[in-house]
Amino acid sequence: MSLRMTDRSVNDIHVLDIEGRIVLGEESNAFREKVKGMLAAGKKKIVLNLANLGYVDSAGVGTLVATFHSARSRGATLRMAHLGSKFKEVRQVTRLLTVFETYDSEAAAIESFGK
Repeated sequence: MSLRMTDRSVNDIHVLDIEGRIVLGEESNAFREKVKGMLAAGKKKIVLNLANLGYVDSAGVGTLVATFHSARSRGATLRMAHLGSKFKEVRQVTRLLTVFETYDSEAAAIESFGK
């Protein structure tokens, strides 16, 4: 399955729904460009909804890390919601727990911006 992304706004928070996989090549590039465009448009609060993300390879993890650092350098905040169990394991093994701020639900991720 290829990568499909749709973005929507919930108040002043922008949710990017991701479906498919983030892997080396076209998918990683498309994801990077989508977030880059959101940041260029001045979107500062972004939730990545990963409920329908099927797979992330090592290149995809690298792209996610680079995207988080890029957002931070532009004064934006990215949060993740609905991590699958496999991605949670990858996050623990690679010690990326401190990089990604994650939430069990989209609602919790959105609410966290108000704190």
